[in-house]
Amino acid sequence: MTEATLPPHRLDEAERYRRFAAMGLMLVTLLRLFWLAGNPIDLYPDEAQYWMWSRSLALGYFSKPPLIGWIIRATTELGGDDEFGARLAAPLLHFGTALIVFAAARRLYDARIACWSAIVYATLPAVSVSAAIISTDVPLMFFWALALYAFIRAREETGWRWWLLVGVAAGLGLLAKYAMVYWLLSALIFVVAFKEERRHLPKLLCAGAVALLLYSPNFLWNLTHGFVSYRHTGENAAFGGSLFHPKAFLEFFSSQFAVFGPVLFGTLLALVTLFWREFADKRMRLLAAFTLPSLAMMLVVSFLSRAHPNWAAPAYVSASILVTAFLIERGRIFLVGASVALHLAAAVLLVEGRQIAEASGFRLPAKYDLLHRVRGWHTLGNRVGEMLAERPNAILLGDSREDLAALVYYVKPHPFDAAIWNPSGGTRNQFEMSSDLTKLTGRDFLYVTQNPIYDGIASRFESVSAPVHIVIPLGPDLARRYFIYDLKSFKGYR
Repeated sequence: MTEATLPPHRLDEAERYRRFAAMGLMLVTLLRLFWLAGNPIDLYPDEAQYWMWSRSLALGYFSKPPLIGWIIRATTELGGDDEFGARLAAPLLHFGTALIVFAAARRLYDARIACWSAIVYATLPAVSVSAAIISTDVPLMFFWALALYAFIRAREETGWRWWLLVGVAAGLGLLAKYAMVYWLLSALIFVVAFKEERRHLPKLLCAGAVALLLYSPNFLWNLTHGFVSYRHTGENAAFGGSLFHPKAFLEFFSSQFAVFGPVLFGTLLALVTLFWREFADKRMRLLAAFTLPSLAMMLVVSFLSRAHPNWAAPAYVSASILVTAFLIERGRIFLVGASVALHLAAAVLLVEGRQIAEASGFRLPAKYDLLHRVRGWHTLGNRVGEMLAERPNAILLGDSREDLAALVYYVKPHPFDAAIWNPSGGTRNQFEMSSDLTKLTGRDFLYVTQNPIYDGIASRFESVSAPVHIVIPLGPDLARRYFIYDLKSFKGYR
């Protein structure tokens, strides 16, 4: 039954759910924006690296496709070059993703399930974390959701416009993160696996061709840069060692209770055990096709090598609808509401846990402060910036990609000529790809490291100063410690 044929009372009910969803999503998004503006936590080194990319727009970068850099460039032009401007797209894109989740669920079910699906997605633990930082997962999940909605519509209609949108969304998703290929594989599995869906195969293949065409500039960039991004992606999966890691598997599996929420992930597992009975429903079958293959692949990867908890996050776009519809249709809406409340409480503890503990007279150990990894970078940047200002001819040098990325952002003026110590050659990060000390013989450096200098470095300079020690407290029991050296007249690596 379409909205055009719904009786008036059902139309009023649908409108109430639409308004409730819109108000809820806007409220959550506004709270996130106000928190980002009022609590400018330091950029994590990965975020600082993405910001660096945004200062030099390109068709690709060492470890990721280019869209994240383009997005940050746009938001910093709009919202300023501070942490808020760098992260501005995160809550806004998740808001957009939640709206698309509503539209997809509304197309498959009704306004009630659509409303709760969107709210469930917007309050997922993984989304609350992701909305507070800027990462490649943010645009990936947006375009994953958009491709899913377009795919649902394309199967309903005879024209090409929705299939074109499938291709455009998938192509932009590939420019956000290579994991978008899992969406394309899921769509292919779904269309091939079910006889009544196979008629869509030609159009799906055409949509895939559009996606690859849109993605092709990054492929050409990789072609001219030794396929560095692809090689890094393969190395990041760490398949080079032994192929059995039960501990890593258990860690990844258990982490998904935190990523998707304990109630929702437990329900998803229950659904899998009921596969043959529940997935006779064509709607659930479709949603499962965009959930279970990606999750299964990440479980396999975690067992064979390792997998970070967020690697399965895109699967939870469709899973938010799948699990919500399953619970509501079986009269378990109280579990949906309880899960949302639990996730909101967890989000508050995530961002305000340290302040709550201190207000209670308790100093939270750093390992329980979930934001401790983003603390202290501004302080380090200020100290190193003061030292560089006293040495106008010195170049910033480091041995850690993370430290250098944070320093390039927090030292003012930004030391974009920063270099990394790389005597063995090779390209393992953006700094090793873009900096070359062999062209800087005779130059002076300010060397920032977390380890005392050793002979292999000191012997390559005419003189080395005594270290300046910097300690960056992260909590009552944890600190980052740095050694900073003046290195005079680089002789070369050999």
